[in-house]
Amino acid sequence: MAKEKMKFLTTDHPLIIFEDNEVGRLKKEIFDASEDKIDKILKDYEVPSDSELGKAGCYIQTTPRARCIEKRKKNDIVLVPVGTTENHGMHANSGLDTFMATQICEAVRRYTEKKGYEVNLASPPLNYGGHPYHHLGMPGTIMLPQEVVVETLIYTMLGLWNDGYRKIIIVNNHGQLWMLETALHEFCKRFQLPGIYRVMDWHRCVREFFIPIDREDSLETTFVHADESETSVGLLLFPEMIDMDEAVDASGEGFLPDGHFDTSVDPWRRPHKWSEGEGHTAIERKATPEGVVGKPTLSSARKAKRPIAAILCYITLVIEQILDKYPPGKLPPVEKTTLRDPDSLKPFLKEPLSPGWKSVFELPLIGPFTKG
Repeated sequence: MAKEKMKFLTTDHPLIIFEDNEVGRLKKEIFDASEDKIDKILKDYEVPSDSELGKAGCYIQTTPRARCIEKRKKNDIVLVPVGTTENHGMHANSGLDTFMATQICEAVRRYTEKKGYEVNLASPPLNYGGHPYHHLGMPGTIMLPQEVVVETLIYTMLGLWNDGYRKIIIVNNHGQLWMLETALHEFCKRFQLPGIYRVMDWHRCVREFFIPIDREDSLETTFVHADESETSVGLLLFPEMIDMDEAVDASGEGFLPDGHFDTSVDPWRRPHKWSEGEGHTAIERKATPEGVVGKPTLSSARKAKRPIAAILCYITLVIEQILDKYPPGKLPPVEKTTLRDPDSLKPFLKEPLSPGWKSVFELPLIGPFTKG
């Protein structure tokens, strides 16, 4: 058997390479782009803009139902931003993770609307999320049990599916990724419904743009928590929620040699993700009660422009590739994506409330993972 040949697009930085495919070429183009080109991309997405959480017509929950159905028939993909309430230092808002996710999704909605295939947005099901152990006890951090996070997302996905949104992308901005992955897989095992489902840890999707390089608009430190990266994004997307007069730098305390655990976006390709261990570092309340791990004092909106441009273009590419292969109303082959009998699923796959349609609440449960 011949070896698979991989082609890569290299840069001057040894850790930053891109695959020679549509995704990699897109990211490489943004990586090499002039700042004027980056500004043009952000302008196309109308970044920065005010939050649209309460703006009519932007989210499913703020749009008349008739209009929601019209939009879904042109684009049945739904973006579900999720965040949390968490201490991000005295200089930043505790809803920072939520507003990063919502404003990124809102920008993509604005852009796709202008292009004629407006993506759907679901209001965040998680304003209070799950957390790693080392955040325990921090004031301003509201920590839900993992099972609450998982079950909330499972039934959010089920309700969206029942309403015809069967291509669901969860856009995450918080250190709870394993809980979201658990929810996605448990949803699939429990209900075995055909569709396209994805969890997108947005900063990890464009991790190359959070690696410091020798460029004036580059971040100077890598992504950790309430630091230069997160604060810079906040200054670009919602500057009125950030008070740089209150910013202070802080660093954590480790007990073992470095090099094993990566930082938030896995830039160094170390053996472990940050979430794969505890006990080797001090918990946040003891080591960094400031609520910061890093150097937010280095932050600027300029440093966030390129990573935000990258994630906006990437999410748009994902949407376009899905719609190109599976236009509205079409899904991957039922007989290849579920153990359910395709004929038995036909009523559930119909347009909601159309003749012969059945709701997921009439769905017979099958398999060992069902909850009766």
